[in-house]
Amino acid sequence: MKIRMLVASLSLTCAAAAAAASPTQCENKRYTLQLLGSGGPISDDGRASSASLIWWKNKPVALIDAGGGAYLRFGQSGARLEDVSFIGLTHFHTDHVTDLPALLKGSYFFLAPHQIDIAGPAGGAGFPSLSGFMHAQFNAKNGAYAYLSGIYSGSGDIPLKVKLSDVDFRKAMPTKVYDKDGITISALGIPHGKVPALAYRIDTPDGRIVISADQNGSNPNFLEFAKNADILVMPLAIDEQADPASAFLHAKPSAIGRIAAAAKPKQLVLNHLMGKSLRVKDQSIRIIRKLYAGPIYASRDLSCFPVR
Repeated sequence: MKIRMLVASLSLTCAAAAAAASPTQCENKRYTLQLLGSGGPISDDGRASSASLIWWKNKPVALIDAGGGAYLRFGQSGARLEDVSFIGLTHFHTDHVTDLPALLKGSYFFLAPHQIDIAGPAGGAGFPSLSGFMHAQFNAKNGAYAYLSGIYSGSGDIPLKVKLSDVDFRKAMPTKVYDKDGITISALGIPHGKVPALAYRIDTPDGRIVISADQNGSNPNFLEFAKNADILVMPLAIDEQADPASAFLHAKPSAIGRIAAAAKPKQLVLNHLMGKSLRVKDQSIRIIRKLYAGPIYASRDLSCFPVR
């Protein structure tokens, strides 16, 4: 045990030293959104898939999604999983969840017990609930990563304990999924075709950040959910000429503009940029600007957006 703790301590020290010299960290971590992954499900964008980190009081308190590449970007950001208290999964498309097991495995090197609350949508339309997804990954009998089943109890070699919340995405009103130490996090179902999906709102005394996963923009309740956010994150996955099937899953630029105009965020941050949407990014942003007069930012991996 002493050897293991020594190795863990040395590993964390080396990682911290490397991160301290890295330009990938946010300069301002008072209350800041950092986009770990700004890409989509196709490998033509040169980006990690969806993952967003919330810094508050210089600590990475919450992670929303953990798509492919999030594990690498999380390390580059200088974040430590020991400081994360909440993980929110928006839905169970692979580009939003595939790096979660790798991130949780890092808890083996924790030097003290720690709990992380994890929320995700209830099941439907052929997709599992959060608890079903986690069971398939980590249950002790036949989970894909059964050797990590200790995360349910925080016992054995894994000093991490997870607390799971299945969120009813059909509810018209938000569901509070976390409320501790000055941070309140709520979830609301959003229409991503037939896929059960959630948006998350993070409220602190320093402001409000709203992160939407993929959605087509047809839920009027989302406007109130996102109203007056300091930062609103919206996916820009498709262009204005997208076919009906794509528009059933994703909001067109005009729909994003209408949402932002109604919600009135202080900053609009665009993510989930794929190869095609990157090629017409400027054109799409011009469409959004016709409807929303506030600042618009197209994110990159590891880009930082402080609440002002």
